[in-house]
Amino acid sequence: MLLYVINRLLYTIPIAVGVSIICFALVHIGPGDPLSTLLPEDAPQDVVDRLKAEYGLDKPLVIQYVLWLGKALTGDFGISIVTSRSVLGEVLPALVNSLILAIGGSIVGFFVGTLLGGLAGYFHGRPADRIFTGIAITGVSVPHYWLAIVLVIIFAVELPWLPSLGMNMSGSTEFSFSIENFRHMVLPVIALSVIPAGIVTRTVRGAVAELLNQEFVEALRAKGMSEGRIVRHVAKNAAPQVLAVMGLQMGYLLGGSILIETVFAWPGTGLLLNNAIFSRDIPLLQGTILVLALIFVALNLLVDVAQVTLDPRIKR
Repeated sequence: MLLYVINRLLYTIPIAVGVSIICFALVHIGPGDPLSTLLPEDAPQDVVDRLKAEYGLDKPLVIQYVLWLGKALTGDFGISIVTSRSVLGEVLPALVNSLILAIGGSIVGFFVGTLLGGLAGYFHGRPADRIFTGIAITGVSVPHYWLAIVLVIIFAVELPWLPSLGMNMSGSTEFSFSIENFRHMVLPVIALSVIPAGIVTRTVRGAVAELLNQEFVEALRAKGMSEGRIVRHVAKNAAPQVLAVMGLQMGYLLGGSILIETVFAWPGTGLLLNNAIFSRDIPLLQGTILVLALIFVALNLLVDVAQVTLDPRIKR
C-alpha cells in the first residue's frame, strides 16, 4: 500500500509542473496589457517601465515563469495589481468560502444521486428506473447558472423566503456557523448540487444494475441470504467506481463554480476569478488558478488511495 501511495505521489509531480505551465501561459494569451488597469493611456514611458520592472513584466516569459514558480513553491504568489495585497492573502479566504459551498453541494448531490441511482439500479427496467433516470438526465442537462437565476426569481423575488446575495446581511466575507449564513447557502448549494446529483445517479444506477446481474448475487440469493445483506455486498463492490466520480465532481464544484458564485455574489474563488479576469489582474489569476488546479490534483490522489483501500484489486 505504501509503495502504491509513493508511486502515485511521484506521478503527481510532472502533472503539477504541467499544470503550473498551463496556468502561467493561459493568462498571457489573452489580449491587453495587465498594467492598463493601473495606468492612464497617456502615462509616461518611464512610469510604465518602472511598474513593469516592479511586477516582473519586463522579462521574457520563460524567465517570468521560472521566477514565478520559484516564489510559488515558497508560498509567494506575488502581489495583486488591483488591490496591492498579497495574492495568497486574497485567495485563502475565498478558497475557504468556496470549499464551504462545494462541500455543501457535494453532500446534497451525492446523497440524492446515490439514493436515486441505487433505486434505479435495483428496479432496473421498471417504471421507477425510467423516472429516476429521467430526473438524472434532466439534472445533467440543465445549465446550473440558468437554474441559479430561476431559483433567485422564485425564492428570493416572487417568494421572498431566502436571501440571494452574499454570505450574510452585513456584507462580511467571513463564514460563521449561524442561521443567517446557512440561509444564504441554501440557493447556491441547490444550484451547485443538481449536476453532480445527475451524474452520480447515472453512475450508481449503472454500477448497481451491472452487479445485480453478476453470478455471485444469484449464488447469494440461492443460499438464502436476505435482500438487505445482498444490497450491502453490491454497495461495497460499487463503492470504488462511485467514489472516483464523487471525487472528480468535488473538484469540478470547487473550480467550476464561477458562474454560481457570480450570480449569488458569494465571496469565493469563483467570484475572485471573475473580478480578476475583468480587471486583467494577472498575478491574482495565476495564483487562484494554480491553487485550484493543485487541489484538483490532490483530490484525484486521495480518490486513488481511497479506491485501493476499498478494493485492493485495483493495485493490480
